[in-house]
Amino acid sequence: MTGTRAAVSASTTLSAIGTTVVIVCTDARELAFATRLVRARLDELDRAASRFRHDSELWQINCRSVELARTDDRGSLRVTVGWTLGSCLRAAMRVERQTEGLVCASLGTMLAACGYDDDLDAVRARGATGASGPAGDDPAPCAAATFDEERWQVTVPAGTMLDLGASAKAWAADALATELAARYAGGFLVNLGGDIATGGVPPDGGWAVGVQDWEGGVQQVVRSTGQAFATSSTRLRTWTHRGSTQHHIIDPRTGRPARTRWAQVTCAGPDAVQANAASTAAIILDERAPGWLAERGVPARLSTAEHEVTTTPGWPAPAGGVRQRAS
Repeated sequence: MTGTRAAVSASTTLSAIGTTVVIVCTDARELAFATRLVRARLDELDRAASRFRHDSELWQINCRSVELARTDDRGSLRVTVGWTLGSCLRAAMRVERQTEGLVCASLGTMLAACGYDDDLDAVRARGATGASGPAGDDPAPCAAATFDEERWQVTVPAGTMLDLGASAKAWAADALATELAARYAGGFLVNLGGDIATGGVPPDGGWAVGVQDWEGGVQQVVRSTGQAFATSSTRLRTWTHRGSTQHHIIDPRTGRPARTRWAQVTCAGPDAVQANAASTAAIILDERAPGWLAERGVPARLSTAEHEVTTTPGWPAPAGGVRQRAS
């Protein structure tokens, strides 16, 4: 998704945490301050929750978990974490509860088994050269980590690696929009690779948010006066592993990339964490997704690879030109 400029004063686009970041301000005088703050907070996020940075908290926890499995495969690792990683873990546990485990933080081992064990550019380059990638194509069942919010401690079963991609980025979008609105004048929209949150006073008529497909085309523009949005796609974060195309949305029931009819799902929600949880779960649920979303009151737009669109109650009708059926 893209935050489009409609009656807003200033915006900027930058690259961080492996994705495209868009910041929009209704008061152009605040853009430089907002950009510096976003860069600083995303650097903190990367140093806390990156699965690939060797100096990150998360990378060190995953390494210790793997090492523990070599000596005590029935044990578990308990670690007190910093504020940023703890906030991401708290969001991840909330997502697991809301989706009844469909969206799980304990899938790092499974992603590595599918070849996603490094920065995506490195993984893609390895696949393009025909390199075999890591061993372990039969991932173990998901052994879920837990997080103690009182002690700020995570407990990880031996051999389990965490991946917070499904919730950390959305949490950061929410936190940044809130902090920007508290520090600076006007309204703010923060888009972290499709996880969109807003804070402060919106522009007249609300924020115009473009639903952008995996080919870069804006398929629909919707308005937000405070709602968050998130998009999950099986078409963008892809790579080749051992001759097969993979994507990053893992079904914890199989340990493999979800087999689904949906190329992309966009959901609205009260915050980006809840919207992202819904869009990710919908990919995994396949044909059950529209009913599951409707039961939970989640406005959503689901698209197949052929651009056939299904919407749930509450999602605005398109201006025209898109094949659509309601569910």
